[in-house]
Amino acid sequence: MKKTLELQKRKSLLEGTPGIKIRLDRLNRVLDMMISYQEQIPVALSKDFGHRSPMASKFTDVASVFDAVHFAKKGLKKWMKPEKRSASSPFNLVGAKAYIQYQPLGTVGVISPWNFPINLTFAPLAGIFSAGNRAMIKPSEITPETSNLMKKMVSEFFDPDELAVFCGDVPVAEAFSKLPFDHLLFTGSTSIAKHVMRAAAENLVPVTLELGGKSPVIVSSSANMKQVADRVWNGKLLNSGQICLAPDYLFVHEDHVEPWIQASKQSIAEMFPSFFDNEDYTSIINERHFKRLSNYLDDAKKKGARLIEFNPAKEDKEDRTHFKMLPTVILGVNSDMLVMQEEIFGPIIPVKTYSKIEDTVDYINGHERPLGLYYFGNDKTEEAFVLDNTISGGVTLNDVVFHVSQEDIPFGGIGPSGMGHYHGVDGFKRFSHAKGIYKQSSIDAVVKLTRPPFTSFFDRLISSRIKK
Repeated sequence: MKKTLELQKRKSLLEGTPGIKIRLDRLNRVLDMMISYQEQIPVALSKDFGHRSPMASKFTDVASVFDAVHFAKKGLKKWMKPEKRSASSPFNLVGAKAYIQYQPLGTVGVISPWNFPINLTFAPLAGIFSAGNRAMIKPSEITPETSNLMKKMVSEFFDPDELAVFCGDVPVAEAFSKLPFDHLLFTGSTSIAKHVMRAAAENLVPVTLELGGKSPVIVSSSANMKQVADRVWNGKLLNSGQICLAPDYLFVHEDHVEPWIQASKQSIAEMFPSFFDNEDYTSIINERHFKRLSNYLDDAKKKGARLIEFNPAKEDKEDRTHFKMLPTVILGVNSDMLVMQEEIFGPIIPVKTYSKIEDTVDYINGHERPLGLYYFGNDKTEEAFVLDNTISGGVTLNDVVFHVSQEDIPFGGIGPSGMGHYHGVDGFKRFSHAKGIYKQSSIDAVVKLTRPPFTSFFDRLISSRIKK
């Protein structure tokens, strides 16, 4: 890994700032690579998960990469242009100029997770390559089939001095995070991010951390409950809830709990008439995570919660395939329950009731800032109150998760849910150095005013700026 990083840095210095032709070539090779392996990707993902919905994989881990790269290609020419800024008076009056030149950082390290391994490895290349960088990738050891496939894909379409993949377990990840990259992008859990950031700090490597947390859903009394159920459960059951942005818990008005349950029952049955034999439903990644989720349910039940499990086909759990888990709602939750303390990452939704919208905001603000926040309703005053009085990485209104798919708005967390943001032009800027440049006026008579011997005119000029 050290030799590859040294090679990439050396090549980067020799190449200088790459022109648009080189950047477009690298972006196009990402597309060629994805087209070539589009059929193999869902197969590898399914092997790693035990079973993963092929259509979901095509949606989340194949098409999403194309969206990111096509958007970058479309905007690249404009993004690469120097960005004009205002030069200060009085020199701006006689031809002085100020602008920003965006330069490549060099080599970006990418540590990607297991839940959407293709997406969260290759989609960031849209920003990394458009900014003129090279990259080294450490994919998750939890999805070895997919990680090995990525290594094969990259080696076929890229030279190691442009892009390289390093597979391996925890020691490899630890060594990778200690390398002196020019930038490090980590996507994963908050607990691991602390170790990554600590390792990066040894070399003063700037980091972008895409984490997770407990993303809340606020359901207004003005919302259509069936529409809410359709959209919340669609987002929650995609990848069986193994999404950093999955709706983690839900606020429902105390008068609307039973309508929510009935709407959920109908929505889930419409999307998934069965689960264990359903090609569209994804398994929990492994036994450890299945046991973790089961423990959340057992803990909540022991502490007085009411559990409602959705099983439209009344399937026998003895017939469970892989580690597929039935979706469950938990009512009567409290802060002592594990399910309200830890990110769920599975098909479980705890429900909290409220009487006033202010109660929901107070609760959210009393906890760590989430990666996503979701509000359903038609009350514009209430919506504005929620937006103005909560802080989260991003927001989707009247749906969940989908703000992540918008390439023209930044994506990222805040506080424990992340640091820095990317996507679209924000990704280009994230992986660039914004070099401020000032070009002095050619009229030396004006510039000479700033040099001794100082004149009374220069004193008046300075004094005119000292004001409230």
